[in-house]
Amino acid sequence: MLFLGLYLVALGVGGIKGSLPSHGAEQFDENTPRGRKQRSTFFNYFVFCLSCGALFAVTLVVWIEDNKGWEWGFGISTLTILLSIPIFFGGSTFYRNKIPNGSPLTTIFKVLVAAMLNSCMARSPSNAIESMATSPSPTPPSKQEGSIENHDKVEETYESPSRSLKFLNRAVVNIPAFDALKCSVQQVEDVKIVIKILPIFICTFMLNCCLAQLSTFSVQQAATMNTKLGSLKVPPASLPVFPVIFIMILAPLYDHLIIPFARRVTKSETGITHLQRIGVGLVLSIVAMAVAALVEIKRKRVAANSGLLDSTKPLPISFFWIALQYLFLGSADLFTLAGLLEFFFTEAPVSMRSLATSLSWASLAMGYYLSTVIVSIVNNVTGDSKHKPWLSGRNLNHYHLERFYWLMCALSTLNFLHYLFWAVRYKYRSKGSNK
Repeated sequence: MLFLGLYLVALGVGGIKGSLPSHGAEQFDENTPRGRKQRSTFFNYFVFCLSCGALFAVTLVVWIEDNKGWEWGFGISTLTILLSIPIFFGGSTFYRNKIPNGSPLTTIFKVLVAAMLNSCMARSPSNAIESMATSPSPTPPSKQEGSIENHDKVEETYESPSRSLKFLNRAVVNIPAFDALKCSVQQVEDVKIVIKILPIFICTFMLNCCLAQLSTFSVQQAATMNTKLGSLKVPPASLPVFPVIFIMILAPLYDHLIIPFARRVTKSETGITHLQRIGVGLVLSIVAMAVAALVEIKRKRVAANSGLLDSTKPLPISFFWIALQYLFLGSADLFTLAGLLEFFFTEAPVSMRSLATSLSWASLAMGYYLSTVIVSIVNNVTGDSKHKPWLSGRNLNHYHLERFYWLMCALSTLNFLHYLFWAVRYKYRSKGSNK
């Protein structure tokens, strides 16, 4: 029953986080500078609201679970979700709703399969050229691919395939291998757009891998330190409150101070581009891992000087030192998550926006999986008959956690260079993104 409940929670959260960003952003008119600025503000405050919920979870709910029992914590969370449902439906008469029209995954799969099968079919060059020119172009998305009610946005349509990713142009033929695989030029171009944003998506895995350390090794570090705040003893499980608080402070500052200043300096609508914002987040993650390594060196030095290397007693060093790495990682999360959500929404085709914004959460999941893989590889490579693995020992004081953090710093630096390779080559297609 417990695992069934966890799977249902994952299903529900996936549905909410996957659709809410695109639904909220579609309420603004992207044909006007004012609407695009409001949309950018929405993404900032979406992350802010996520942090508010996280603050409630890691403080009040954790305290209730520790003092009253887990059933109280789960009960309060369930009640909160139930209360949110009528509030959401209360505004349903004012929403701009996108008319659903098929699955974007079906379109992507159809184009890829059609391109592969058609490339294997024997056809004359003249037929291939003719098919690209005569294949029917789709109607505007307001009629075919789903529209926003009461919204006159018309997405760009294509008469012939572009020259980028030319292998996908083979999906456009007059006589496909199967009738079900008949693709329009618009569908092919939409799939090309999604493929072009995938390298940016992949480059964020490493950042989320660093974020995974907040809920694992960083909590273990703090558990060995002095967690008293006056007469109050802070539970180690509540330590993620630091990045949450930092995000809640930085999000309004970013939206109301940093971005207006950047707009005056750069004379651009967005202040800084979406890719620049993501890049800032990646740089902050590098700094965070370097800070984490230095803090761990200090923590172990205090343990050695105090003669507590083999003891489980709290070390005479405040857990506020851990807040430094939380500060940089929290800032990195704000810049990257909000930047990714807006980047995917503005660059993706209208019919694939929900799918594209969901990539932000898929990146988070991949980062946690990658963290598990890296930890396993590090332990297997560094452990032998003479040496213990870096991340193994009688207690955390015998780990070589500082080496692991330096490794993460190096990997994050390489990942940033990889990101720069793709970012400088990317050409925006949306209004205001690079103005």
